[in-house]
Amino acid sequence: MVAVVKAVANAPPPAFSGGGKWEAMHGEMGGFYEVRVDGPGRRHYRLFCILERDGQELGLGGPSIVLISGKEKPFRSKLSESDYEEVRRLGSEYRKRRPRSVAR
Repeated sequence: MVAVVKAVANAPPPAFSGGGKWEAMHGEMGGFYEVRVDGPGRRHYRLFCILERDGQELGLGGPSIVLISGKEKPFRSKLSESDYEEVRRLGSEYRKRRPRSVAR
């Protein structure tokens, strides 16, 4: 997952096509991006991110990829609506802060 985030940071969207490992989310999850990695034991791992193109104005030092939450799920299953709601809640909490609070 870290390798995907680093690749995106080095060639930010739209230059980074993602190859199925970095996807813009839609609908209620609009504004989030998802890193998708398949792991051992037929598990799917997901990392939900926000792009801060104006990070300098938000106290981030420049454009940033902010990691909001990670989830895992069994092969060929879906995350629950409550999982997505948790990601949206965390993203909303993060976006309310000025300057943004982040761990570096």
